[in-house]
Amino acid sequence: METQRDGLSLRQWSLLLLLLGLVMSPAIAQVLSYQQAVLRAVDGFNQRSLDTNLYRLLDQDLQFRGDNDPDTPKPVSFRVKETVCPKTTQQPLEQCDFKENGLVKQCVGTVTLDQVRGSFDINCDGPQSVKRVARLGGLIQRGGQKLGEKLERIGQRIKDFFRNLAPRTES
Repeated sequence: METQRDGLSLRQWSLLLLLLGLVMSPAIAQVLSYQQAVLRAVDGFNQRSLDTNLYRLLDQDLQFRGDNDPDTPKPVSFRVKETVCPKTTQQPLEQCDFKENGLVKQCVGTVTLDQVRGSFDINCDGPQSVKRVARLGGLIQRGGQKLGEKLERIGQRIKDFFRNLAPRTES
């Protein structure tokens, strides 16, 4: 009798492990890669955009490395470029060519990797704000150079002052 209970117990464990494996497989398969989450954010941008044409991922600034928790927001930064495909197209986005002289927008925000409950929070600015940021960067760089030059001149004056304080020997 004792062996039948052990056998039943072994079958029950086998069944439990099998069920656990079936439940865990879909949970693992529902995690997006970072790149897939970025592409999903681009799709979301296209859905909310008021522009007549679709945008496609041009390049990506950040590659996230770190926490693999699918529910933790991951930072993203990428650029999208206008394509020749109208928003009404049924064609896959990857098959849409970039529009010559199409608008380029800088996008920043966060994405989550959970395929079912995944979300994104991105903001894409048009070319005007990208130009303003570039202009601001240039101003800061030039200002830093001028400040550095002035500090060098002040440092030289201080050196000269202390050299002039040194006792002079009369001959």
